[in-house]
Amino acid sequence: MSPLPIRKYPDSILRQKCVFVNKITQKETDLFEKMLFTMKHFCGIGLAAPQIGIAKKMIVAEVDSRIIKLANPQIVGIRGSDSMAEGCLSVSGVAIDIQRLNKVIVQGLDEIGKIVEIRMEGLLARVAQHEIDHLQGKLIIDYRRVK
Repeated sequence: MSPLPIRKYPDSILRQKCVFVNKITQKETDLFEKMLFTMKHFCGIGLAAPQIGIAKKMIVAEVDSRIIKLANPQIVGIRGSDSMAEGCLSVSGVAIDIQRLNKVIVQGLDEIGKIVEIRMEGLLARVAQHEIDHLQGKLIIDYRRVK
């Protein structure tokens, strides 16, 4: 398998609101695998479908060997917050300090189409929020503070 090309800012797909995934078919299952492969190839820890040119609500992440593959992810529970510098495969050479929730519960469809709720904290919670931002057309540069 070859990695898919990463779309870079200012590519317009990175600003689109992604479409809902109605059902997980073999096409989505294959896309999850291609996304995970691409993410790892480029040394990322999270990837959203628009970053590879597909405007679907799909994300993958891997932190501490925990792999997440979700369609239509949404945050349904929250707690705490912290701040950390974030980078992005689609915004080269930039790190932005971002305040995010420290613990989240994310609901979505897993790779077999089952509705799941996943509890995440720390870095994995941050990565999920970063990737969910992508699905709404939001990038890390949108968090820059005006001085």
